[in-house]
Amino acid sequence: MENSILSKCLSTYSPISLDEMESVKLMNRVDTKFVCHESLLPSILSQAEEGYTVQEVAGKRISTYDTVYYDTSGLDMYLRHHDQQLVRRKVRVRTYVDTGSVFLEIKKKNNRGRTKKKRIELDKSKKTAALKVESNLQFTINEFVAKHTPYEWSELAPKERTSFERVTLVNKGKTERLTIDFNLRFEAIGSGVKADLGPLVIIELKRDGLVPSRMQHILRDLRIFPMKISKYCMGVTMTIPEVKHNRFKEKLIKLNKLRYYA
Repeated sequence: MENSILSKCLSTYSPISLDEMESVKLMNRVDTKFVCHESLLPSILSQAEEGYTVQEVAGKRISTYDTVYYDTSGLDMYLRHHDQQLVRRKVRVRTYVDTGSVFLEIKKKNNRGRTKKKRIELDKSKKTAALKVESNLQFTINEFVAKHTPYEWSELAPKERTSFERVTLVNKGKTERLTIDFNLRFEAIGSGVKADLGPLVIIELKRDGLVPSRMQHILRDLRIFPMKISKYCMGVTMTIPEVKHNRFKEKLIKLNKLRYYA
């Protein structure tokens, strides 16, 4: 979808600033994901306007993200997800392109389906390629990774890059946050193989528990139902074909069907 069309859909929303978003971090939450064709976004946004605000940063309501996922040489974190292990983690360095902020983030899903996210901010000038350069920063990263994962930082290396644009909505009660990701692109680091999700959009509803959600009703009425999907796993599956991905084949078929939704 062209950003101009999406910007028009968002122009009537009340804004919420980054400072106001501090109270809606939801670092320990329940996530529900949905996938739909971008052609449904105008309908979704028009119905949601009354109950939601939109995050605005420096006058922009559409943000750009660049993320590098780290894993072991054997892709242990990817394979735990593929093999349906309930407790699993993702380690990533995310750059918030519009603000220049860079964070090392660790997401853990526990066996009750809750997601906890921990993160530390990195020096903006170092980016991902220079994370191992400065000894003090290295020490901080080592401690952080060892504390929140069963891995050492030295065991991990960049494996997959994802890039996308995002709209973030917050309900007026500030009990939920909704991200709408589009223009999703993947690249295997090393081989340079690229893939994308074309016109598909990933919507993620983030709540502190199972509080009522107007957005769930909107999506259900449009016959958009929950789908378990991981950007990292889909990126690996689509750009590193030699890796085991039997359990994701059915999901890839569903995604390909959704691409041609009219």
